[in-house]
Amino acid sequence: MKTPILITLLSAQSLFALVSIIPVEIGKEVGFSNIAEASLETTRGNTDTDSYKASYRSTYDNGESFVTWAEASGAYGKANGDENTNKVFAHARYIHAITRESVRAEVFTQYQNDMFMNIKNKILYGTGARFKILDEARDARGYIGLGVFHEKIDYRNPTINPSEENIRLNSYFSYSIDLNNKTSVAYTLYFQPKIDNIGDNIQLHEFELKVNVYRDVFLKFNIAYTMDSEPPIGIKRYDFTQNTSFVVKF
Repeated sequence: MKTPILITLLSAQSLFALVSIIPVEIGKEVGFSNIAEASLETTRGNTDTDSYKASYRSTYDNGESFVTWAEASGAYGKANGDENTNKVFAHARYIHAITRESVRAEVFTQYQNDMFMNIKNKILYGTGARFKILDEARDARGYIGLGVFHEKIDYRNPTINPSEENIRLNSYFSYSIDLNNKTSVAYTLYFQPKIDNIGDNIQLHEFELKVNVYRDVFLKFNIAYTMDSEPPIGIKRYDFTQNTSFVVKF
């Protein structure tokens, strides 16, 4: 069993979602595999800050017809004694082969809360299909996903932002390529409009660069931009985050 350990060195306020943005493929790592990520930042002096983040993913791949995985993350931080980060994220997904190479069915569920996005609880579940549109010899892979999910959101201030229940379309495009035997890049775009109002939508752009620096040690850079066309009252429409980490596989 391979257990990659991701040790984040910079930016505790980092990407707060999937450990890797590259879609999980059946037969890639047969059996059980795990990924753990941890981050700690402490400064004292002109500014006192404490930031903590941890993430863990467990995956099972039967190598033939399905792969399933679950992930949980948490982040907490203070600046000059005042809390500035407090959030939890959990995601589980089951992927089943429809055709041998190109078509996959997906079922997923997700939970999150984020005190500074005013989200007390957000629960969603959905289903969809994923299509491989590119698979080249240089390990370039492209995917398109289409589906639908139901979400229920409870906010911290219900008098200002009442609870919501929505059905959204879930569409995404993902592309990854190994530039050489030491460097890979990946990009993912999510577009999630309400099924009855396409103008109310969420967009997510994520970019990942991974460079092999020594044997099984990699340096990984992540950038994410999220835009909510109609955010809760008092919340900005967009978020930008970046993360730099070392990846060690063994």
